[in-house]
Amino acid sequence: MRQFDPEQAMVETRREFGEHGGVAPSIERSATFSVLEPGTMPQIFAGEKTPEAGGCYLYSRHFNPTVNVLARYLAAMEGTETGICTGTGMGAITVTILQLCKMGSHLVASNTIYGGSHAFIKEVLPEMGVESTMIDPTDLEAVKAAIQPNTKAIYVETMGNPKLNIANIPELAKIAKAAGVKLIVDNTFTPVLVSAKELGADIVVYSLTKFVNGASDLMGGAVLGEKDFIFELMDLHTGRAMLLGPTMDARVAFDIAQRLPLLPLRMKEHSLRTMTLAETAQEMGVDVSYPGLESHPQHELLRSMVNEGYGFGGLMTIDCKTLDKANELMSVLQNQEKFGVIAVSLGYFDTLMSCSGSSTSSELSEEDQRTMELSPGLVRIAIGLTGSLEERVEQLKRGLKTVGLA
Repeated sequence: MRQFDPEQAMVETRREFGEHGGVAPSIERSATFSVLEPGTMPQIFAGEKTPEAGGCYLYSRHFNPTVNVLARYLAAMEGTETGICTGTGMGAITVTILQLCKMGSHLVASNTIYGGSHAFIKEVLPEMGVESTMIDPTDLEAVKAAIQPNTKAIYVETMGNPKLNIANIPELAKIAKAAGVKLIVDNTFTPVLVSAKELGADIVVYSLTKFVNGASDLMGGAVLGEKDFIFELMDLHTGRAMLLGPTMDARVAFDIAQRLPLLPLRMKEHSLRTMTLAETAQEMGVDVSYPGLESHPQHELLRSMVNEGYGFGGLMTIDCKTLDKANELMSVLQNQEKFGVIAVSLGYFDTLMSCSGSSTSSELSEEDQRTMELSPGLVRIAIGLTGSLEERVEQLKRGLKTVGLA
């Protein structure tokens, strides 16, 4: 376990107060911004004056003061120089890849990632002249072998969706650096737990919709990295984030920023509850996977990467082997036991359950699902915070027994 404290990093970053001294920052809802002198406008378009250099804003698709506050807080948490926020997690992922990978270039990507990311990389990028090689991210030799002379980046998830396999970020960073390519890490499943930038990632992306926001009522994404790359994304002439326009609304940024100080506390509780429930299922002889369990193949790897005190995350899986049995388990847990809700996404204060092969990974072909060894009966469970833990343990026990898994 590591000693870097993202919670303290957020505390130490510059606090943003409201316009009239409010303890919460103000919401700047303007779409466009005025300048005092006409000569300033060409300087902004030329990139000579920016929010950081001259305090100049142009248009909220470019930079917005309220959205910048959230980006600054997230950058402090992750240990990067700066960042930008986007309207969705997919917005963050796609503009990052497209900024790095132009026509004729190549991307190495994990084959165990969110279905939308997988579809974008495998189906959409080739239409733009960008080829990719998708590999098992735990096989470092396969990663090395996949790199070509025109490779621009390696893309992985810290904790793979939905199998919860763990990417060895320090070793992947070494491979990327030796090859002269960028390492992009999606840290959506492990905010606060893992500081991907501190471990060697060049760029960290998030779906803020999940744990960071925590209430499943807002959507957002973030790209965090060095200033040079972030300003490339926002360049008025060639920036993919600027020109493709995945803009975050200022009111959304304000709401997420207000929830951010509680993220470390929430992640500790998500981890505590998930560990207890995973241990319960394991003791009952159920085919359960959770990186906090010593039985998980990358348990020691994740232990070496996590920040001390935050646990191993809020996601576990139960392999029911067949879709019918998975549906039976979810139905019993939702409708009979009131253990959780059948829904996609994660990081909510209630437990969310879905059968990955027929939901969030359904964009993958049957062949791709077989390649990544995704069981058709794999149920991904994002453990929530509501109800007493003791009650949830008993509900899970009864549910597993009812459907014959224990």
